[in-house]
Amino acid sequence: MILTADSLVAHRTSRRKTANGWHTTFIGQNRNTLKAGDAEPSSEGVYPMAFLVEKEAGAIVHPHFHQAAQYQVVVQGSGRLGLHDIASVAVHYTDAYSAYGPIVAAEDGVAWFTLRNAWDPGARYMPEHRRQLREARAKHQHREATCGPLPPLTEAERAALADIYGVAVIAETEDGLGTWRYTVPAGRGVTGPDPATGGGQFWLVSAGSAAVGGGALLPTRSCVFVAPDDAAARLVAGPSGADLLCMQFPKLARD
Repeated sequence: MILTADSLVAHRTSRRKTANGWHTTFIGQNRNTLKAGDAEPSSEGVYPMAFLVEKEAGAIVHPHFHQAAQYQVVVQGSGRLGLHDIASVAVHYTDAYSAYGPIVAAEDGVAWFTLRNAWDPGARYMPEHRRQLREARAKHQHREATCGPLPPLTEAERAALADIYGVAVIAETEDGLGTWRYTVPAGRGVTGPDPATGGGQFWLVSAGSAAVGGGALLPTRSCVFVAPDDAAARLVAGPSGADLLCMQFPKLARD
């Protein structure tokens, strides 16, 4: 089943202040939403997670890793992630058990989506978890992929679109990892890659609006999850066009 999350609804109903900044849940449970005594979701199989993190100026997230593969998509502000400068819209992918960081917010702060296709209980920071990371090397190799920043099209630029344009911004690999950007004129539709080629897809509306499968229009910063056994998603741009990202996980990220 294709899942959708309207950014306006999410912001109104689930944005919360935490010890680590503002946190807004879009899809699935995460360590900030589980209540005391709740069982964690299974780490086996596909479990979509999507949430928005907002950091104030100068905030630092120290180097760490996760047990699940993930995308991070910068949608506001700027800063640095490891050796990479980040701003809207920058995409950063890491395999499970791939350490990265630090993330450092600039003077305008920084906000990013975290997108996963499997349950993850939270960050494991370095160097205290270095031994666990080394032990994981028997099954998991380090992999990162990045692109951007890709500034979203302005309303005027979207209005000037004459046709649909799609391009791979992270080239697809043999195991299905890949990211595509689509710019779509008002009222036109685009069909994404076959989900069966990977381990699930997240779509993000970077600018404008779009509807999925005849549903309601999803505004900017809304997201969509497409499972590997779903049909390819078709998104139709709203009256001001759409700038869309499709981020696909590799098949091995499901193991």
